[in-house]
Amino acid sequence: MTVEQTAVTTVAGLMALAARTAPKGKGVDTIFVRVLTKKELPALAETISAIGKKSGFGFFLRDAKNIAASDACVIIGANGTDFAGINCGGCGFSGCDEFAKECKKRSSRITPFAGPNCTIRITDLGIAVGSAVKMAQMHNVDNRVMFSAGAAALEQHLLDRKCTVAYGIPLKASGKNIYFDRPTVG
Repeated sequence: MTVEQTAVTTVAGLMALAARTAPKGKGVDTIFVRVLTKKELPALAETISAIGKKSGFGFFLRDAKNIAASDACVIIGANGTDFAGINCGGCGFSGCDEFAKECKKRSSRITPFAGPNCTIRITDLGIAVGSAVKMAQMHNVDNRVMFSAGAAALEQHLLDRKCTVAYGIPLKASGKNIYFDRPTVG
């Protein structure tokens, strides 16, 4: 392991800390965080590629190559079914009781993310992801927030089974940012 890879692993831990301590709606933590090391990334890349081939999403294949070339990856997800209980309607239902009934009807995940989700909990996820990437930026570690990596992490059950939405943040320390100037895919 190079000194840069060791530093990236340290920053990944700091990113997990930033995500954990980020503000949460009503002070309730529904965030899940996991740091994947370089040796765990080939399996994640393989799952991303398989989903891409199955779904026809070309950007998954591009992202799989980025994951395989990364030094680490931080996965951050949320339990979007743990509603905040403020009847805001952001989920599309008239209140939290109706939202909860719809969540109970859900039998299995047929899409990358499971819904419906509480808007407050998904906002918490966004704040946690933002806090984590801020930490990476502060330490000059190249990164990219990836829907594809989160979808693959859920497929592999890398986070708690209550997790309904997740994003992956691959990390790399090199002379050129591998997540920039990537080929455009349809």
